[in-house]
Amino acid sequence: MPAPARLPGSSNPAVLLILGSCISLQFGAAFAAHLFPTLGSWGTTVFRLGIATLVLLAVARPAVRTWNWDQWRATVALGLSLAGMNGFFYAAIDRIPLGTAVAIEFLGPLTLAALLTRKARDLVWVGLALSGMALLALESLTSSVSLDPLGALFALIAAVFWALYIQTGSRVGILVPGTGGLAVALGIATITVAPLGLHGALQVTHAPHLIAIGAATALLASVIPYTLELAALRRVPRDVFGILLSLEPVAATAIGWLLLSQSAGPLRLAAVVLVVAASVGSSLSATRSERAAAQSLRQPEPVPA
Repeated sequence: MPAPARLPGSSNPAVLLILGSCISLQFGAAFAAHLFPTLGSWGTTVFRLGIATLVLLAVARPAVRTWNWDQWRATVALGLSLAGMNGFFYAAIDRIPLGTAVAIEFLGPLTLAALLTRKARDLVWVGLALSGMALLALESLTSSVSLDPLGALFALIAAVFWALYIQTGSRVGILVPGTGGLAVALGIATITVAPLGLHGALQVTHAPHLIAIGAATALLASVIPYTLELAALRRVPRDVFGILLSLEPVAATAIGWLLLSQSAGPLRLAAVVLVVAASVGSSLSATRSERAAAQSLRQPEPVPA
């Protein structure tokens, strides 16, 4: 099945979609932190993904009986990517600050963007984003609070799965219409992490007041952001999408400061400026490329003599 055509200027809505996803996702992560003491990080992952699966299945009602092998294969791959990305990320933020975890995890999409880019100017935006991540790493190293090495390792593993999520999400966006593929993928992710977190997730029966927090986490950290990101992946190439995700460490820093009392020093603020510049520059470059492509399509073909 051919990839859907991208409209000129469609990168601008993609920026808004990704920004909305980043903000929603970090609010969800902040809510999830309140579930960790009772459910544990993997239990929180199972509970959140399970609720998100039920919500999206009810809304999307995917016609799985009509799917072909390629659609199923892409959806299963997305589900496994979501399982690793979510499980290891929550295990990371259970040990290290939210902003630091996201900064480390962003190495996944940043590396993918660098590998996929075909234009020298796009490497400038990758370099800016990488500089921002380096500043965040420097801040962590110079901080008086030591960085938990296991938490950092979990964030690095999540980074690998985040890159795979972009690859597989793009494929599902092409092959499976609507959000049916995402709904089934979330179900596969839930089943995959269940052996590690089902016991913890069931602890919610002893603390029913956490159900509302879990539901809010599922909506803010799964249903809303993944739906928005799937829509963005249908509008921009994967390398541009990867660079635009540099907005996520910015959102994580802001939400960590607002909701979790995690301070943001001058190095982190400088990093925020760099990653914002990378995202804006990447978006503008993509918009110019789309306009040039659209202009070339409007050029009349030469009439043979």
